Amino acid sequence: MDRLEAMGVFMSVVEHGSLSAAGRKLDMPLATVSRKLSDLEAHLKARLLNRSTRGLTLTDSGRDYLAACKRILEDVTEAERAAAGEFSEPRGELVITAPLVMGRMHVLPVVVEFMAAFPEINVRLIQGDRIAHLMEEQIDLAVRVGELPDSRLTAARIGTIRRVVCASPAYFSTHGLPGVPRDLAEHRCITFDAINSTVAWTFPVDGAEVAVPVRSVLVVNTAEAAIDATLAGVGVTRVLSYQIEEWTRSGQLQTALREFEPPAMPASLVYSGQRRLPLKLRAFLDYATPRLRERLATAD
Repeated sequence: MDRLEAMGVFMSVVEHGSLSAAGRKLDMPLATVSRKLSDLEAHLKARLLNRSTRGLTLTDSGRDYLAACKRILEDVTEAERAAAGEFSEPRGELVITAPLVMGRMHVLPVVVEFMAAFPEINVRLIQGDRIAHLMEEQIDLAVRVGELPDSRLTAARIGTIRRVVCASPAYFSTHGLPGVPRDLAEHRCITFDAINSTVAWTFPVDGAEVAVPVRSVLVVNTAEAAIDATLAGVGVTRVLSYQIEEWTRSGQLQTALREFEPPAMPASLVYSGQRRLPLKLRAFLDYATPRLRERLATAD
């Protein structure tokens, strides 16, 4: 039995709440996940998880073993990085994940500049709106938008992001500028599931969250598609402020209902709170943090 692999499987099962979810995450058949977990419990001569129709719960032994697994795997990762020289000079591969549009507009330009300054560091930039698990997927750094749940991760704030309502000036000229959220009922709306309901948008009104019905004439599955349709004059959409920065600056899109925007969301650089940071990660944090803060401040 590969004990380190078994520890990783056990941690994934706990993290994702079921054997099947862990199997999907690890790209491992359910039967294999079950066997590795059973082999680990047999080796330890202890039950780690209680299984019932309601799901999985940690036993007392499982809770203690989970904490030990996290420490051990972190120590192994640190030892491997030390052996590879990552603590002696900034070099190696740096893996970064970022939201799709933010990655293209802000992270990639900073990465390109960083690579010129640190030629011994290669970067793999993974762009997508899925929340990745840093340790399991061996990711060094994530750029995330939104409130962060309590975790063992460390976060450095790089700015704030607003959720904005916008349309083309031509559309507003024809259909009128909404003055209050309920005016949206009279407008053609473009919605997408990433941050919006297709039937109602929520706004803070007089200190309370109010769901305002919207007439969705077009439903898409990416912010880029919603923005393209808005630029074409199809209707009104709701996106994140940085996603339309270039279009508002050029005057091709116009925002509305600014005084009814929800509180701005934090944008952060998130990484594992390990004892020693690899120099490649420390170099990127020192280089990118002030530059991303400046870029996002301009975007806001």
